Amino acid sequence: MVVDVEKCIGCGFCVRDCPVDAVRIVKKKAQIDPRCCTHCGVCARVCEHGAVMAAAVRPEAALACDHCPITCWVQPGSIGACHRYRNQDGRLVRATPLQTFADVREIVGPEPRPEIRRPVVTAIGAGTTYPCCQPAPHIVQERRGDVDVVTVVTEVPLSYSSVIVKVDTDIPIGREGAAVYAGRREVGMVETEQYGSKMLHIGGVNRLTGPNGFAVARTITDIANRRPVKLRIQNGSRLQVQVGKAPVVDGRQAARMRVGCGSATLGIFAPLLKDAADEVVVLDAHITGLMSRHVAGRFAGVRPTGVALKFRQSTPGRYFGDHGEGWGGTSITNPLEVIDHIDMSVGWPGMTVLITETTGQNGALFEVDAGGGLRRLALTAKARSALAAIAEACEPSRVSAVYTGGSGGSARAGVTRHPIKLTQAVHAGKAHLTVGGASGFIWPGGGISFLVDVERVKPGSFYWTPTPATICPLEYTMLVSDYAAMGGHVAAMKPFKAVDPAGGAGEGGEE
Repeated sequence: MVVDVEKCIGCGFCVRDCPVDAVRIVKKKAQIDPRCCTHCGVCARVCEHGAVMAAAVRPEAALACDHCPITCWVQPGSIGACHRYRNQDGRLVRATPLQTFADVREIVGPEPRPEIRRPVVTAIGAGTTYPCCQPAPHIVQERRGDVDVVTVVTEVPLSYSSVIVKVDTDIPIGREGAAVYAGRREVGMVETEQYGSKMLHIGGVNRLTGPNGFAVARTITDIANRRPVKLRIQNGSRLQVQVGKAPVVDGRQAARMRVGCGSATLGIFAPLLKDAADEVVVLDAHITGLMSRHVAGRFAGVRPTGVALKFRQSTPGRYFGDHGEGWGGTSITNPLEVIDHIDMSVGWPGMTVLITETTGQNGALFEVDAGGGLRRLALTAKARSALAAIAEACEPSRVSAVYTGGSGGSARAGVTRHPIKLTQAVHAGKAHLTVGGASGFIWPGGGISFLVDVERVKPGSFYWTPTPATICPLEYTMLVSDYAAMGGHVAAMKPFKAVDPAGGAGEGGEE
Protein backbone atom coordinates (compact mmCIF):
# COMPACT_ATOMS: atom_id res chain seq x y z
CA MET A 1 0.00 0.00 0.00
CA VAL A 2 1.17 3.54 -0.79
CA VAL A 3 0.44 6.77 1.14
CA ASP A 4 -0.22 10.09 -0.60
CA VAL A 5 1.34 12.43 1.97
CA GLU A 6 -0.42 15.44 0.45
CA LYS A 7 -3.80 13.95 1.33
CA CYS A 8 -2.84 12.32 4.64
CA ILE A 9 -3.85 14.33 7.72
CA GLY A 10 -2.37 11.94 10.28
CA CYS A 11 -5.72 10.92 11.79
CA GLY A 12 -4.34 7.50 12.73
CA PHE A 13 -7.34 5.42 11.60
CA CYS A 14 -4.99 3.28 9.51
CA VAL A 15 -2.74 2.70 12.53
CA ARG A 16 -5.73 1.76 14.66
CA ASP A 17 -7.11 -0.85 12.25
CA CYS A 18 -4.05 -2.34 10.57
CA PRO A 19 -4.13 -6.07 11.50
CA VAL A 20 -0.33 -6.49 11.31
CA ASP A 21 0.83 -3.19 12.85
CA ALA A 22 2.47 -2.16 9.58
CA VAL A 23 1.44 1.51 9.85
CA ARG A 24 2.75 4.25 12.12
CA ILE A 25 2.46 8.03 12.22
CA VAL A 26 5.73 9.93 11.65
CA LYS A 27 5.64 13.73 11.66
CA LYS A 28 1.84 13.65 11.40
CA LYS A 29 1.88 11.47 8.28
CA ALA A 30 1.18 7.76 7.90
CA GLN A 31 4.08 5.52 6.98
CA ILE A 32 3.61 1.91 5.89
CA ASP A 33 6.40 -0.60 6.55
CA PRO A 34 6.77 -2.61 3.29
CA ARG A 35 8.48 -5.43 5.16
CA CYS A 36 5.27 -6.53 6.89
CA CYS A 37 2.43 -4.87 4.89
CA THR A 38 0.11 -7.59 3.56
CA HIS A 39 -1.74 -5.42 0.99
CA CYS A 40 -4.99 -6.38 2.77
CA GLY A 41 -6.45 -2.95 2.05
CA VAL A 42 -7.77 -2.16 5.52
CA CYS A 43 -5.86 1.15 5.63
CA ALA A 44 -7.37 2.28 2.32
CA ARG A 45 -10.87 1.31 3.40
CA VAL A 46 -10.77 3.25 6.68
CA CYS A 47 -9.01 6.35 5.30
CA GLU A 48 -11.61 9.10 4.96
CA HIS A 49 -9.39 11.25 2.74
CA GLY A 50 -8.37 8.76 0.05
CA ALA A 51 -4.73 9.04 1.06
CA VAL A 52 -3.91 5.33 0.78
CA MET A 53 -3.75 3.46 -2.53
CA ALA A 54 -2.99 -0.10 -3.56
CA ALA A 55 0.44 -0.89 -4.92
CA ALA A 56 0.43 -1.91 -8.54
CA VAL A 57 2.83 -4.85 -8.39
CA ARG A 58 3.29 -7.56 -5.77
CA PRO A 59 6.82 -7.60 -4.32
CA GLU A 60 8.85 -10.44 -5.77
CA ALA A 61 9.57 -12.10 -2.41
CA ALA A 62 5.93 -11.88 -1.18
CA LEU A 63 3.65 -14.91 -1.43
CA ALA A 64 -0.02 -14.56 -2.42
CA CYS A 65 -2.18 -16.32 0.15
CA ASP A 66 -5.39 -17.84 -1.26
CA HIS A 67 -6.91 -19.09 2.01
CA CYS A 68 -9.54 -16.32 2.14
CA PRO A 69 -10.88 -13.58 -0.15
CA ILE A 70 -8.31 -10.99 1.04
CA THR A 71 -5.44 -12.66 -0.90
CA CYS A 72 -2.71 -11.19 1.26
CA TRP A 73 0.80 -10.57 -0.02
CA VAL A 74 2.80 -12.18 2.77
CA GLN A 75 6.36 -10.94 3.06
CA PRO A 76 9.28 -13.21 4.08
CA GLY A 77 9.21 -13.84 7.83
CA SER A 78 5.86 -12.05 8.19
CA ILE A 79 2.27 -13.17 8.76
CA GLY A 80 -0.93 -12.60 6.86
CA ALA A 81 -3.70 -10.26 8.00
CA CYS A 82 -5.55 -13.10 9.76
CA HIS A 83 -2.37 -14.16 11.63
CA ARG A 84 -2.89 -17.76 10.50
CA TYR A 85 -0.24 -18.11 7.77
CA ARG A 86 3.44 -17.15 7.74
CA ASN A 87 5.93 -16.83 4.88
CA GLN A 88 8.63 -19.17 6.10
CA ASP A 89 11.55 -19.76 3.75
CA GLY A 90 9.41 -19.05 0.71
CA ARG A 91 6.51 -21.30 1.78
CA LEU A 92 3.19 -20.44 3.36
CA VAL A 93 2.93 -22.42 6.58
CA ARG A 94 0.24 -22.47 9.25
CA ALA A 95 1.33 -20.44 12.26
CA THR A 96 -0.44 -22.86 14.64
CA PRO A 97 0.13 -26.59 14.06
CA LEU A 98 -2.81 -28.95 13.63
CA GLN A 99 -4.23 -29.83 17.04
CA THR A 100 -5.36 -33.32 18.04
CA PHE A 101 -8.12 -33.85 20.57
CA ALA A 102 -5.45 -34.73 23.13
CA ASP A 103 -4.03 -31.23 22.66
CA VAL A 104 -7.34 -29.59 23.63
CA ARG A 105 -8.83 -32.14 26.00
CA GLU A 106 -8.11 -30.08 29.09
CA ILE A 107 -9.68 -26.95 27.58
CA VAL A 108 -12.78 -28.81 26.32
CA GLY A 109 -13.37 -30.08 29.83
CA PRO A 110 -15.28 -33.09 31.12
CA GLU A 111 -18.32 -34.58 29.41
CA PRO A 112 -21.17 -36.11 31.44
CA ARG A 113 -20.70 -39.85 31.78
CA PRO A 114 -23.14 -41.93 29.68
CA GLU A 115 -25.17 -43.14 32.67
CA ILE A 116 -26.39 -39.62 33.50
CA ARG A 117 -27.10 -38.21 30.05
CA ARG A 118 -30.75 -39.24 30.17
CA PRO A 119 -33.09 -38.61 33.11
CA VAL A 120 -34.83 -41.47 34.91
CA VAL A 121 -38.10 -39.51 34.65
CA THR A 122 -38.87 -36.13 33.13
CA ALA A 123 -40.35 -33.14 34.90
CA ILE A 124 -43.28 -33.05 32.49
CA GLY A 125 -46.32 -33.47 34.73
CA ALA A 126 -44.16 -33.53 37.85
CA GLY A 127 -45.61 -30.49 39.54
CA THR A 128 -43.78 -27.89 41.61
CA THR A 129 -42.83 -27.89 45.28
CA TYR A 130 -43.13 -24.59 47.11
CA PRO A 131 -41.51 -23.05 49.13
CA CYS A 132 -38.07 -23.64 47.69
CA CYS A 133 -36.58 -25.28 50.77
CA GLN A 134 -38.74 -28.42 50.42
CA PRO A 135 -37.42 -31.40 48.43
CA ALA A 136 -38.40 -31.42 44.76
CA PRO A 137 -41.67 -33.24 43.93
CA HIS A 138 -39.88 -36.30 42.47
CA ILE A 139 -36.40 -37.58 43.34
CA VAL A 140 -36.12 -40.91 41.53
CA GLN A 141 -33.35 -43.50 41.73
CA GLU A 142 -32.43 -46.20 39.19
CA ARG A 143 -29.64 -48.74 38.74
CA ARG A 144 -27.81 -48.33 35.43
CA GLY A 145 -25.07 -50.82 34.73
CA ASP A 146 -22.93 -50.94 37.84
CA VAL A 147 -23.87 -47.50 39.20
CA ASP A 148 -26.87 -45.93 40.91
CA VAL A 149 -28.20 -42.73 39.36
CA VAL A 150 -30.80 -40.26 40.58
CA THR A 151 -32.94 -37.69 38.74
CA VAL A 152 -34.42 -34.72 40.58
CA VAL A 153 -37.33 -33.05 38.75
CA THR A 154 -39.55 -30.02 39.10
CA GLU A 155 -41.70 -27.82 36.89
CA VAL A 156 -39.90 -24.66 37.82
CA PRO A 157 -41.37 -21.13 37.53
CA LEU A 158 -38.76 -18.87 35.95
CA SER A 159 -38.84 -15.08 35.80
CA TYR A 160 -35.46 -15.25 34.11
CA SER A 161 -36.72 -16.78 30.86
CA SER A 162 -37.26 -16.00 27.21
CA VAL A 163 -37.38 -17.54 23.75
CA ILE A 164 -35.03 -16.74 20.89
CA VAL A 165 -36.95 -17.21 17.66
CA LYS A 166 -35.13 -17.97 14.40
CA VAL A 167 -37.07 -17.06 11.24
CA ASP A 168 -35.47 -18.48 8.11
CA THR A 169 -36.06 -15.94 5.36
CA ASP A 170 -34.39 -13.21 3.31
CA ILE A 171 -37.59 -11.15 3.45
CA PRO A 172 -36.85 -8.01 5.52
CA ILE A 173 -38.89 -7.72 8.71
CA GLY A 174 -37.49 -4.65 10.48
CA ARG A 175 -34.38 -3.02 11.86
CA GLU A 176 -32.20 -4.63 14.49
CA GLY A 177 -33.23 -3.35 17.90
CA ALA A 178 -36.82 -2.68 16.81
CA ALA A 179 -39.53 -3.59 19.32
CA VAL A 180 -41.67 -6.70 18.77
CA TYR A 181 -45.35 -6.51 19.70
CA ALA A 182 -48.02 -9.11 20.43
CA GLY A 183 -51.17 -7.12 19.80
CA ARG A 184 -50.43 -3.69 21.24
CA ARG A 185 -48.00 -4.85 23.90
CA GLU A 186 -44.24 -4.94 23.55
CA VAL A 187 -42.88 -8.45 24.17
CA GLY A 188 -39.39 -8.45 22.67
CA MET A 189 -36.97 -7.05 20.13
CA VAL A 190 -35.31 -7.83 16.80
CA GLU A 191 -31.79 -9.14 17.25
CA THR A 192 -28.83 -9.42 14.88
CA GLU A 193 -29.38 -11.65 11.85
CA GLN A 194 -27.85 -15.09 11.60
CA TYR A 195 -26.96 -17.06 8.47
CA GLY A 196 -30.03 -16.55 6.28
CA SER A 197 -32.29 -15.97 9.28
CA LYS A 198 -33.95 -13.15 11.17
CA MET A 199 -33.72 -13.41 14.96
CA LEU A 200 -36.25 -12.27 17.56
CA HIS A 201 -35.75 -12.26 21.33
CA ILE A 202 -39.05 -12.56 23.18
CA GLY A 203 -39.21 -12.05 26.95
CA GLY A 204 -36.49 -11.68 29.53
CA VAL A 205 -36.85 -10.77 33.17
CA ASN A 206 -37.17 -7.02 32.58
CA ARG A 207 -40.12 -7.52 30.25
CA LEU A 208 -41.71 -10.23 32.40
CA THR A 209 -41.62 -7.94 35.43
CA GLY A 210 -42.71 -4.91 33.42
CA PRO A 211 -46.20 -3.60 32.59
CA ASN A 212 -46.72 -6.14 29.78
CA GLY A 213 -45.54 -9.16 31.79
CA PHE A 214 -48.66 -11.30 31.31
CA ALA A 215 -48.59 -10.87 27.52
CA VAL A 216 -44.85 -11.59 27.53
CA ALA A 217 -45.26 -14.80 29.55
CA ARG A 218 -48.11 -15.99 27.34
CA THR A 219 -46.15 -15.27 24.15
CA ILE A 220 -43.05 -17.13 25.39
CA THR A 221 -45.18 -20.11 26.36
CA ASP A 222 -47.15 -20.22 23.11
CA ILE A 223 -44.00 -20.13 21.01
CA ALA A 224 -42.25 -22.76 23.16
CA ASN A 225 -45.31 -25.02 22.88
CA ARG A 226 -45.26 -24.62 19.06
CA ARG A 227 -48.50 -22.73 18.77
CA PRO A 228 -49.04 -20.10 16.03
CA VAL A 229 -48.32 -16.57 17.26
CA LYS A 230 -48.95 -13.25 15.51
CA LEU A 231 -46.32 -10.57 16.00
CA ARG A 232 -45.71 -7.07 14.71
CA ILE A 233 -42.34 -5.37 14.28
CA GLN A 234 -42.01 -1.69 15.08
CA ASN A 235 -41.91 0.18 11.73
CA GLY A 236 -41.65 -3.22 10.07
CA SER A 237 -43.54 -6.34 9.13
CA ARG A 238 -46.37 -8.35 10.57
CA LEU A 239 -45.45 -11.98 11.17
CA GLN A 240 -47.09 -15.25 11.96
CA VAL A 241 -44.58 -17.63 13.51
CA GLN A 242 -45.03 -21.24 14.53
CA VAL A 243 -42.13 -23.47 15.41
CA GLY A 244 -41.64 -26.11 12.72
CA LYS A 245 -43.71 -24.22 10.13
CA ALA A 246 -42.87 -21.71 7.39
CA PRO A 247 -43.07 -18.09 8.55
CA VAL A 248 -45.69 -15.76 7.09
CA VAL A 249 -44.37 -12.24 6.53
CA ASP A 250 -46.93 -9.54 5.66
CA GLY A 251 -49.30 -12.20 4.43
CA ARG A 252 -46.68 -13.90 2.24
CA GLN A 253 -45.43 -17.35 3.20
CA ALA A 254 -41.67 -17.58 2.91
CA ALA A 255 -40.61 -20.47 0.69
CA ARG A 256 -36.84 -20.95 0.88
CA MET A 257 -33.92 -20.23 3.13
CA ARG A 258 -30.85 -19.03 1.24
CA VAL A 259 -28.13 -21.54 0.40
CA GLY A 260 -25.57 -19.01 1.61
CA CYS A 261 -24.63 -15.38 1.07
CA GLY A 262 -23.96 -14.15 -2.46
CA SER A 263 -20.27 -14.88 -2.08
CA ALA A 264 -20.88 -18.40 -0.76
CA THR A 265 -23.34 -19.10 -3.58
CA LEU A 266 -20.67 -18.22 -6.11
CA GLY A 267 -18.16 -20.33 -4.22
CA ILE A 268 -20.45 -23.36 -4.36
CA PHE A 269 -21.78 -23.04 -7.91
CA ALA A 270 -19.03 -21.21 -9.85
CA PRO A 271 -18.36 -24.02 -12.38
CA LEU A 272 -22.08 -24.38 -13.11
CA LEU A 273 -22.63 -20.61 -13.28
CA LYS A 274 -19.66 -20.22 -15.64
CA ASP A 275 -21.49 -22.40 -18.15
CA ALA A 276 -24.66 -20.33 -17.75
CA ALA A 277 -23.20 -16.87 -18.53
CA ASP A 278 -19.98 -14.92 -18.99
CA GLU A 279 -20.70 -12.91 -15.85
CA VAL A 280 -22.93 -13.68 -12.85
CA VAL A 281 -24.18 -11.40 -10.08
CA VAL A 282 -25.72 -13.01 -6.98
CA LEU A 283 -27.72 -10.39 -5.09
CA ASP A 284 -27.72 -10.54 -1.31
CA ALA A 285 -28.47 -7.99 1.39
CA HIS A 286 -25.25 -8.85 3.17
CA ILE A 287 -22.61 -9.99 0.66
CA THR A 288 -23.44 -9.68 -3.05
CA GLY A 289 -21.14 -11.68 -5.33
CA LEU A 290 -19.62 -10.80 -8.74
CA MET A 291 -18.24 -13.93 -10.39
CA SER A 292 -15.46 -12.50 -12.61
CA ARG A 293 -13.73 -10.77 -9.70
CA HIS A 294 -14.50 -13.42 -7.06
CA VAL A 295 -11.81 -15.93 -6.11
CA ALA A 296 -14.17 -18.78 -7.08
CA GLY A 297 -14.66 -17.25 -10.53
CA ARG A 298 -10.94 -16.90 -11.04
CA PHE A 299 -10.49 -20.52 -9.91
CA ALA A 300 -13.11 -21.61 -12.46
CA GLY A 301 -11.32 -19.71 -15.23
CA VAL A 302 -13.80 -16.85 -15.67
CA ARG A 303 -12.25 -13.96 -17.63
CA PRO A 304 -12.61 -10.31 -16.55
CA THR A 305 -15.77 -8.63 -17.85
CA GLY A 306 -15.49 -4.97 -16.84
CA VAL A 307 -18.78 -5.15 -14.92
CA ALA A 308 -18.85 -2.78 -11.94
CA LEU A 309 -21.55 -2.86 -9.26
CA LYS A 310 -23.18 -0.01 -7.36
CA PHE A 311 -22.65 -1.68 -4.00
CA ARG A 312 -19.58 -0.97 -1.85
CA GLN A 313 -16.78 -3.49 -2.32
CA SER A 314 -15.67 -5.60 0.65
CA THR A 315 -13.00 -7.74 -0.99
CA PRO A 316 -12.57 -8.60 -4.68
CA GLY A 317 -15.86 -9.95 -6.02
CA ARG A 318 -17.68 -9.39 -2.72
CA TYR A 319 -19.86 -6.33 -2.07
CA PHE A 320 -21.84 -5.11 0.92
CA GLY A 321 -25.49 -5.12 -0.15
CA ASP A 322 -28.33 -3.08 1.26
CA HIS A 323 -31.73 -3.96 2.71
CA GLY A 324 -35.09 -3.68 1.01
CA GLU A 325 -38.01 -5.43 -0.60
CA GLY A 326 -36.11 -6.56 -3.69
CA TRP A 327 -34.08 -9.53 -4.84
CA GLY A 328 -32.03 -11.25 -2.15
CA GLY A 329 -33.46 -8.92 0.50
CA THR A 330 -31.78 -5.91 -1.19
CA SER A 331 -33.35 -2.73 -2.56
CA ILE A 332 -32.89 -4.05 -6.11
CA THR A 333 -36.29 -4.71 -7.71
CA ASN A 334 -35.07 -4.25 -11.30
CA PRO A 335 -31.94 -6.43 -11.57
CA LEU A 336 -30.17 -3.98 -13.86
CA GLU A 337 -30.12 -1.41 -11.05
CA VAL A 338 -27.19 -3.20 -9.40
CA ILE A 339 -24.84 -2.58 -12.35
CA ASP A 340 -23.08 0.78 -12.22
CA HIS A 341 -21.32 0.51 -15.58
CA ILE A 342 -19.45 -1.86 -17.86
CA ASP A 343 -15.90 -1.03 -18.97
CA MET A 344 -16.05 -2.02 -22.63
CA SER A 345 -12.27 -1.94 -22.90
CA VAL A 346 -12.50 -5.14 -20.84
CA GLY A 347 -15.99 -6.42 -21.71
CA TRP A 348 -17.18 -7.28 -25.21
CA PRO A 349 -20.34 -7.13 -27.34
CA GLY A 350 -22.42 -10.29 -26.98
CA MET A 351 -21.19 -10.92 -23.42
CA THR A 352 -23.94 -12.39 -21.27
CA VAL A 353 -24.74 -11.41 -17.67
CA LEU A 354 -26.91 -13.55 -15.38
CA ILE A 355 -28.34 -11.86 -12.30
CA THR A 356 -29.95 -13.96 -9.59
CA GLU A 357 -30.25 -14.19 -5.79
CA THR A 358 -29.22 -16.61 -3.06
CA THR A 359 -32.35 -18.75 -3.33
CA GLY A 360 -32.41 -18.96 -7.14
CA GLN A 361 -36.06 -17.92 -7.08
CA ASN A 362 -35.48 -14.94 -9.38
CA GLY A 363 -33.17 -14.80 -12.37
CA ALA A 364 -32.62 -12.60 -15.41
CA LEU A 365 -30.23 -12.99 -18.37
CA PHE A 366 -28.86 -10.04 -20.36
CA GLU A 367 -26.66 -9.51 -23.42
CA VAL A 368 -24.21 -6.61 -23.70
CA ASP A 369 -24.23 -4.45 -26.85
CA ALA A 370 -21.32 -2.54 -28.37
CA GLY A 371 -22.06 0.55 -26.27
CA GLY A 372 -22.14 -1.30 -22.96
CA GLY A 373 -25.94 -1.40 -22.84
CA LEU A 374 -27.85 -4.48 -21.70
CA ARG A 375 -30.68 -6.25 -23.53
CA ARG A 376 -32.76 -8.83 -21.70
CA LEU A 377 -32.82 -12.36 -23.08
CA ALA A 378 -34.97 -15.37 -22.34
CA LEU A 379 -33.30 -17.67 -19.83
CA THR A 380 -31.35 -20.39 -21.58
CA ALA A 381 -31.50 -24.04 -20.57
CA LYS A 382 -28.09 -23.71 -18.88
CA ALA A 383 -29.21 -20.61 -16.97
CA ARG A 384 -32.39 -22.34 -15.82
CA SER A 385 -30.34 -25.36 -14.78
CA ALA A 386 -28.02 -23.18 -12.68
CA LEU A 387 -30.94 -21.44 -10.97
CA ALA A 388 -32.61 -24.79 -10.31
CA ALA A 389 -29.38 -26.12 -8.74
CA ILE A 390 -29.24 -23.14 -6.37
CA ALA A 391 -32.93 -23.51 -5.47
CA GLU A 392 -32.61 -27.25 -4.87
CA ALA A 393 -29.70 -26.65 -2.47
CA CYS A 394 -31.84 -24.34 -0.32
CA GLU A 395 -33.70 -25.62 2.71
CA PRO A 396 -37.36 -24.69 3.14
CA SER A 397 -38.04 -21.63 5.28
CA ARG A 398 -39.14 -22.52 8.78
CA VAL A 399 -39.39 -21.14 12.29
CA SER A 400 -37.38 -22.56 15.19
CA ALA A 401 -36.91 -21.44 18.77
CA VAL A 402 -34.63 -21.87 21.76
CA TYR A 403 -36.05 -21.49 25.26
CA THR A 404 -33.64 -19.85 27.69
CA GLY A 405 -33.82 -19.76 31.47
CA GLY A 406 -31.89 -19.26 34.66
CA SER A 407 -32.24 -21.97 37.29
CA GLY A 408 -32.32 -20.40 40.74
CA GLY A 409 -34.45 -20.68 43.92
CA SER A 410 -36.78 -23.66 43.86
CA ALA A 411 -34.90 -25.32 41.00
CA ARG A 412 -31.78 -25.69 43.16
CA ALA A 413 -32.94 -25.72 46.79
CA GLY A 414 -35.37 -28.50 45.95
CA VAL A 415 -32.38 -30.56 44.81
CA THR A 416 -29.89 -29.93 47.62
CA ARG A 417 -29.34 -28.02 50.83
CA HIS A 418 -26.15 -26.57 49.27
CA PRO A 419 -27.23 -24.99 45.94
CA ILE A 420 -23.70 -23.84 45.08
CA LYS A 421 -22.60 -27.47 45.00
CA LEU A 422 -25.28 -28.26 42.40
CA THR A 423 -24.10 -25.35 40.27
CA GLN A 424 -20.53 -26.58 40.51
CA ALA A 425 -21.58 -30.14 39.66
CA VAL A 426 -23.44 -28.99 36.54
CA HIS A 427 -20.45 -27.02 35.26
CA ALA A 428 -18.12 -29.91 36.08
CA GLY A 429 -20.26 -32.41 34.16
CA LYS A 430 -21.15 -34.40 37.29
CA ALA A 431 -24.82 -33.39 37.13
CA HIS A 432 -26.58 -33.27 33.78
CA LEU A 433 -29.40 -30.79 33.16
CA THR A 434 -32.23 -31.69 30.80
CA VAL A 435 -35.49 -29.97 29.89
CA GLY A 436 -38.31 -32.43 29.35
CA GLY A 437 -35.63 -35.02 28.62
CA ALA A 438 -33.74 -32.86 26.11
CA SER A 439 -30.17 -31.88 26.95
CA GLY A 440 -29.65 -28.19 27.59
CA PHE A 441 -26.66 -26.04 26.77
CA ILE A 442 -25.22 -24.44 29.90
CA TRP A 443 -23.86 -20.93 29.63
CA PRO A 444 -20.33 -20.63 31.06
CA GLY A 445 -19.71 -18.38 34.02
CA GLY A 446 -21.75 -18.15 37.19
CA GLY A 447 -25.15 -19.68 37.85
CA ILE A 448 -27.11 -22.22 35.84
CA SER A 449 -28.31 -20.41 32.74
CA PHE A 450 -29.42 -22.80 30.02
CA LEU A 451 -30.83 -23.02 26.49
CA VAL A 452 -32.86 -25.82 24.91
CA ASP A 453 -34.32 -26.44 21.46
CA VAL A 454 -38.09 -26.42 22.03
CA GLU A 455 -38.59 -28.95 19.21
CA ARG A 456 -36.85 -31.52 21.41
CA VAL A 457 -39.39 -30.96 24.17
CA LYS A 458 -42.88 -32.47 24.06
CA PRO A 459 -45.46 -29.86 22.96
CA GLY A 460 -47.54 -28.52 25.84
CA SER A 461 -44.72 -28.88 28.38
CA PHE A 462 -44.34 -25.14 29.03
CA TYR A 463 -46.81 -23.05 31.04
CA TRP A 464 -47.08 -19.53 32.37
CA THR A 465 -48.25 -18.27 35.71
CA PRO A 466 -49.57 -14.81 36.66
CA THR A 467 -46.46 -14.07 38.74
CA PRO A 468 -45.77 -13.45 35.78
CA ALA A 469 -43.27 -16.16 34.90
CA THR A 470 -42.95 -19.15 32.62
CA ILE A 471 -42.90 -22.72 33.89
CA CYS A 472 -40.36 -25.16 32.51
CA PRO A 473 -39.83 -28.92 33.11
CA LEU A 474 -36.33 -29.26 34.54
CA GLU A 475 -34.34 -32.37 35.46
CA TYR A 476 -30.97 -32.93 37.12
CA THR A 477 -29.44 -36.40 36.76
CA MET A 478 -26.31 -37.57 38.56
CA LEU A 479 -24.73 -40.47 40.42
CA VAL A 480 -26.35 -41.14 43.79
CA SER A 481 -22.92 -40.92 45.40
CA ASP A 482 -22.41 -37.41 43.98
CA TYR A 483 -25.94 -36.46 45.05
CA ALA A 484 -25.27 -37.50 48.62
CA ALA A 485 -21.93 -35.66 48.62
CA MET A 486 -23.60 -32.37 47.66
CA GLY A 487 -26.12 -32.59 50.51
CA GLY A 488 -29.02 -33.75 48.37
CA HIS A 489 -32.41 -34.71 49.79
CA VAL A 490 -31.45 -38.38 49.92
CA ALA A 491 -34.24 -39.24 52.36
CA ALA A 492 -36.79 -38.21 49.73
CA MET A 493 -35.42 -40.56 47.06
CA LYS A 494 -37.57 -43.42 45.83
CA PRO A 495 -36.85 -46.20 43.33
CA PHE A 496 -38.22 -45.85 39.82
CA LYS A 497 -40.46 -48.88 40.19
CA ALA A 498 -42.31 -47.09 42.99
CA VAL A 499 -43.21 -44.10 40.80
CA ASP A 500 -46.89 -43.81 39.90
CA PRO A 501 -47.40 -41.58 36.84
CA ALA A 502 -50.78 -40.55 38.27
CA GLY A 503 -48.97 -38.86 41.14
CA GLY A 504 -48.94 -41.38 44.01
CA ALA A 505 -46.79 -44.29 45.11
CA GLY A 506 -47.33 -47.53 43.24
CA GLU A 507 -45.78 -50.70 41.90
CA GLY A 508 -45.16 -49.44 38.38
CA GLY A 509 -42.74 -51.62 36.46
CA GLU A 510 -39.52 -50.31 34.97
CA GLU A 511 -39.53 -49.00 31.40
